Amino acid sequence: MATAPGSHDFTVIDSETLYQGAILALRKDHVRMPGGGRAAREVVEHFGAVAIVALNDKREILLERQYRHPVARRLWELPAGILDIPGESPLTAAQRELQEETAYAAHHWWVIADTITSPGFADESVRIFLARGLYQVERPTPEQEEADMELQWVPLQQAVQRVFSGDIINSIAVAGILGVSQCLAAGGEEILRPADAEWDSRAWRFAQRRDS
Repeated sequence: MATAPGSHDFTVIDSETLYQGAILALRKDHVRMPGGGRAAREVVEHFGAVAIVALNDKREILLERQYRHPVARRLWELPAGILDIPGESPLTAAQRELQEETAYAAHHWWVIADTITSPGFADESVRIFLARGLYQVERPTPEQEEADMELQWVPLQQAVQRVFSGDIINSIAVAGILGVSQCLAAGGEEILRPADAEWDSRAWRFAQRRDS
């Protein structure tokens, strides 16, 4: 019997793990489709991540230019990191990543947006924070790709134009830059959620797999 659009229950009939690594797993689900058929869906499980728009009093944001091997190029990005430390809150992770990658900390934090980066094949979710009241702190010695990372303070409106010109293509950076620009245009941080807001869309399966 046909169901109304938007009401079908996509039940997983069976599932198998194809690969499990350090930061992700790949599984194949067989899912019940509308009309009674079934289809295979490959899903990448991920820890999830946090990213930070660090905005100073000059309305400049701190961007990183970092080599990303999957695309074999350097990308302009926000400070960010995966949620791979058991028990660490997203806010604590963001504070740690900001210090480790940029040698800055911040007095004030808000949530700009929660994003699902690639829902067609992955469950990765990223919480994007706004950090203000910045001050310098000691930074650990960078390693691996971060040892080659370039940091640059960019005026916010210039960063917006770099999104539209195609110079900034990292999806998390695009969301964070446009999000904070709209936030300031709409009146400021009072429209944002608190830094410890509930995060219902946070990825959880890979962490559960690791801890089981």
